[in-house]
Amino acid sequence: MHCAQYTAGNCRSCQWLDKPYPQQLADKQHHLEGLLSGHGVSQWLDPVFGRENAFRNKAKMVVSGSVERPLLGMLHRDGSAVDLCACPLYPASFAPVFAVLKTFIARAGLTPYNVARKRGELKFLLLTESTSGGELMLRFVLRSETKLAQLRAALPWLQQQLPQLAVISANIQPVHMAILEGEQEIALTEQQSLLEWFNQVPLFIRPQSFFQTNPQVAAALYATARQWVRALNIDSMWDLFCGVGGFGLHCADTQTQLTGIEISAEAIMCAQQSAKKLGLKNVTFAALDSTHFATAETQVPQLVLVNPPRRGIGAQLCEYLSQMAPEFILYSSCNAETMAKDINLLAEYRIERVQLFDMFPHTSHYEVLTLLIKG
Repeated sequence: MHCAQYTAGNCRSCQWLDKPYPQQLADKQHHLEGLLSGHGVSQWLDPVFGRENAFRNKAKMVVSGSVERPLLGMLHRDGSAVDLCACPLYPASFAPVFAVLKTFIARAGLTPYNVARKRGELKFLLLTESTSGGELMLRFVLRSETKLAQLRAALPWLQQQLPQLAVISANIQPVHMAILEGEQEIALTEQQSLLEWFNQVPLFIRPQSFFQTNPQVAAALYATARQWVRALNIDSMWDLFCGVGGFGLHCADTQTQLTGIEISAEAIMCAQQSAKKLGLKNVTFAALDSTHFATAETQVPQLVLVNPPRRGIGAQLCEYLSQMAPEFILYSSCNAETMAKDINLLAEYRIERVQLFDMFPHTSHYEVLTLLIKG
């Protein structure tokens, strides 16, 4: 993949771009095997990968420059800005959208936030595309509500230029720190979710809910989890750290007792919407802390699926899972190092199979799916 900004030394986010892609995959697989070298793995499956470029469905753009000539991209620590509108990780459909948004910022008078001076209002633009329908979700991250009336007044022009914009919102982030978004989200359109389809499963994306940024590989990850779980012939499962419900909704059938737990109320609303659309009756989704939920429960499901953030599930949940001893644990991880630490604490479980999913080409990051069986 060629990137002009990488070649010029302006952006090094893709730190492995100089490395041939087959070597990237081999290095990631070697790293994963090293982390699990102390365990006997019954089956290593080949890595799953997708496109090397244009694979992202989301752009997180720092807004800088002036209101007349805004820049969308990133800031270096010295305050210099890099415009990333032509980033080859984004689909071709994003570039014309960015061009319209630059004009809109000027029309609406949305002054870009200046980090050094702590002045200005517009901090970030967050753009997400539904790959199944082409609809877009756009979030304006503002320092305050000062420019909100101007933003609302200018929106009809933007919606006329970009009719694919289905969901628009403003997020208020008043803190002068490198924090992407705040707690307050203000809806600017009646529609507040995008519909995405993975493997005939409807998944909804709301402004503050997490969603995978590589749809092609994410679909393969969910399909693999479903294949593994259906082969176990279980009738009850928990989906902890469930997000919008992608794993649980793929793995459950009409007879499965599924409980999905996620701290984000936005994500749970999405999961409940998907379950209703699928007609699943034996499904419960709740906005709770996954560890607190699990350690308060007394009934043991046959399978516990965990998909934690980068910190892993932690010692407390590992200890409880060891005590409650479900027959199976399916661990999906975006940080194999914390996953390996957690597996070390699950001493009563053996690793049945492991598969790497390269969700993040040209970086050292990857996802991994691991099936653990008791005994």
